Amino acid sequence: MFENLQDRLGSILNGLTGRGALSEADVSAALREVRRALLEADVALDVVRSFTDRVREKAVGAEILKSIKPGQMVVKIVHDELIEMLGGEGVGIDLHAPAPVVVMMVGLQGSGKTTTTAKIAHRLSTREKKKVLMASLDTRRPAAQEQLRQLGAQASIDTLPVITGQSPTDIAARAVQAAKLGGHDVVILDTAGRTHIDEPLMVEMADIKKRSNPHEILLVADSLTGQDAVNLARNFDERVGITGLVLTRMDGDGRGGAALSMRAVTGKPIKLIGVGEKMSELEEFHPRRIADRILGMGDIISLVERAAENIDAEKAAAMAAKMAKGKFDLDDLADQLRQMQKMGGMGGIMGMMPGMAGMKDKMAAAGLDDKLFGRQIAIIQSMTKAERANPDLLKHSRKKRIAAGSGTDAAAINKLLKMHRQMADMMKMMGGKGKGGMMKQMMSGLAGKMGLGSGMGGGMPDLSNIDPRQLEALQKQAEAAGLGKPGGGMPGLGGLPGGLPGLGGAKLPGLGGGFPGLPGLPKKK
Repeated sequence: MFENLQDRLGSILNGLTGRGALSEADVSAALREVRRALLEADVALDVVRSFTDRVREKAVGAEILKSIKPGQMVVKIVHDELIEMLGGEGVGIDLHAPAPVVVMMVGLQGSGKTTTTAKIAHRLSTREKKKVLMASLDTRRPAAQEQLRQLGAQASIDTLPVITGQSPTDIAARAVQAAKLGGHDVVILDTAGRTHIDEPLMVEMADIKKRSNPHEILLVADSLTGQDAVNLARNFDERVGITGLVLTRMDGDGRGGAALSMRAVTGKPIKLIGVGEKMSELEEFHPRRIADRILGMGDIISLVERAAENIDAEKAAAMAAKMAKGKFDLDDLADQLRQMQKMGGMGGIMGMMPGMAGMKDKMAAAGLDDKLFGRQIAIIQSMTKAERANPDLLKHSRKKRIAAGSGTDAAAINKLLKMHRQMADMMKMMGGKGKGGMMKQMMSGLAGKMGLGSGMGGGMPDLSNIDPRQLEALQKQAEAAGLGKPGGGMPGLGGLPGGLPGLGGAKLPGLGGGFPGLPGLPKKK
């Protein structure tokens, strides 16, 4: 979503940080470029103007600390103002009200209201152990109520039975009553949308609000619609009174201006963002983390949280037992590749690493995209059980059969086998330290760099028990340790601008020139 803006701001601010001293003219020239970059990203003009004015005011009058270069001071001011523009602190869904808490979803047709309703219900039931009831109030769109029922069945969430002929306001009143009788903690009302804002829609929303008395009114907006989404939020807030925003399709290739403008224009917090089609792909909106990503500082906390959700504790324990005996077969390699896919693939992981966001383009140019994982898993799945357990069996005739079964060639199979040998050797060298496999070892190193490893034997901590406030504190620790500087990278990985800690101090196995066994990354000229 923010890649173009990230590239533009990164090059502007890197130009500043390289200088020993800055004049007012330097700051003004840089801010002109920042202003242009934000306008090109579709951020509202008045928001851009107030943003650059605040940065200029602070940058020109800033006291420069002896230990910090003037350029780094400007980067910090831009970073702080970006966080302020996005809303300062993250705000979640407020459930502090007598049960059942009524959450009303509003928005235009096609913005993803129904899917988002199911995602929120799934999130509340799995993460916060709430009993949720969903009700579709959309009597206009064909099969809208059936869609919500199917999503509820898929996510094991209760849905209100459909009674034909009822008006949206009657359905809302029945949903609240059913939630009370059924002992539900939360009831989510999925209201109807229109292709555009009109008077009948606003009257209907106001009537539903009066009948159901919602504690939260969340506006669902498509982040790809740009400034239209900002106008939409302003209109809904004036007529219905929204309490927060949910932005969908944040994984798209839009310019991201809506996300940067909406909080500043409406004064309402962005509470959640949709980052994919799956039920689990809904994240809390953290202004600091988004600002870090935009300025290329990475997002360690989200990466650690994502690892905590995706690392299978039982599989990790079983793999640790195998590695203790020096065993690492092709089934284990396939598990590691699937784990990396779940975490967003190599691109997703690199995008959250401080100073590593720029590596994504180089990796793509070298053919190291996420399709590579799929091809490698296909090769492993085309082998027999005996071949996966003992790769030495793979002679020419077997490789020919596997290549035909996986749609690859012998060269790709040889690269995979070379990667496996190098990883197996590394796992043996790690011995007991390699517990949990590549992903867990990588996250353990990150956690150790941020002070999480102390008192835990240097292993991977139980991330599910970490207090969110502690995680936020870790971000500051990471910055203090030099992990949060734009372009600063991470120590310990030879051949890359920074590195991935926790991997024996050398290289992430499997990729050439820092990732052995696959085509190397293009060298800087």
